[in-house]
Amino acid sequence: MLTNKRILLIIGGGIAAFKSLDLIRRLRERGANVTVCMTTAAMQFVTPLSAASLSGNQVYSDLFSLTDEAAMGHIQLSRAADLLVVAPATADLMSKMANGIANDLASTLLLATDKKTLVAPAMNVRMWTHPATARNVTQLRKDGVLFVGPDDGEMACGEYGPGRMAEPLEIVDAVEAALFPQISEQFLTGKRVVITSGPTHEPIDPVRYIANRSSGRQGHALATAAKDAGAEVILISGPVNIPDPAGLETIKVETAEQMQAAVEAALPADVFISAAAVADWRVDIQASQKVKKSCDGPPALVLVENPDILATVASRTFERPRLVIGFAAETEKVIEYGQAKLVRKCCDMIVANDVSPGSGVMGGLENSVHLITASAVESLPQQSKGAVAIAIIERCGAMLEERRS
Repeated sequence: MLTNKRILLIIGGGIAAFKSLDLIRRLRERGANVTVCMTTAAMQFVTPLSAASLSGNQVYSDLFSLTDEAAMGHIQLSRAADLLVVAPATADLMSKMANGIANDLASTLLLATDKKTLVAPAMNVRMWTHPATARNVTQLRKDGVLFVGPDDGEMACGEYGPGRMAEPLEIVDAVEAALFPQISEQFLTGKRVVITSGPTHEPIDPVRYIANRSSGRQGHALATAAKDAGAEVILISGPVNIPDPAGLETIKVETAEQMQAAVEAALPADVFISAAAVADWRVDIQASQKVKKSCDGPPALVLVENPDILATVASRTFERPRLVIGFAAETEKVIEYGQAKLVRKCCDMIVANDVSPGSGVMGGLENSVHLITASAVESLPQQSKGAVAIAIIERCGAMLEERRS
């Protein structure tokens, strides 16, 4: 999708700069022409030679270069690009952007550009949550700057929380979204869409739980795509380490029973998409204190079935959503098991995917799915979860239109 698109990548000075080298590679895989500008601080973490080797282009860093600036090079650089990407965007760089400071090449390019700018923040959690950074982020959003991340996670300094730079493939998704608004028509205007996302955590005792490897990225991407299509979106999310989608309501839950209650409260809706990987079982009796090891061996856990949220919604006789869509995460016979689930759960469509070891789907950034209905199976190529979400939401719009007709 990025063939011949010109990306000006500004690399700020932070440990996350090493991810920017992979970002260059990912952008070029998709056909982009990448030119790199590095701050002086960035060169303490990665070398201009590495960036030049991966991008295939000269790397720029000096505002006062006699050769580059003879023809106002900073103006040309900033305006020849289709999109400016700042990754990592440090607190210092975002402060300069928000306040119009231009005292090096990177900040001058950002002030001189007339093109869209996408930033991927990366900094210590306390820096990210500081009121000064919050003010700068608010101002940048008002100025039209686009954001991707930051994610929650462990920092290089050992702290944990929001501030990790988004992964390269997440940034690529955001680049594609910035350059190619994927959903051109708001065909879900006036529609209410309820989506579940992420895993559920079923407590064993106060410190242990049953869960799975779902990251919530696919469900969250679906919520964003539905919102972009004009829908009123209610996202019900289990515990995840990714940001809430902007511009819609997110309800956070922990367990399958809590998720079921939240879904029931959010209905009625025109569309229900059950993208969450709900744990099938929970322990019969949750221990009130931490279960200790003993010489008698491990404790026996008695499991009971969790509520089947998808089947419950699909079988409603009162105010059933016009479309009920479920997911089938399988490790074998993906289409066959997906077709069986479509019938068993009384759904309108099943999105089946292969999550076997080595697929990289569960917790990953890409997906390859089969859209299964009673009349057909449509297999989509492997692509970003954002692109998969758009395809699913567009299919929802077509199915609603078919039923209206």
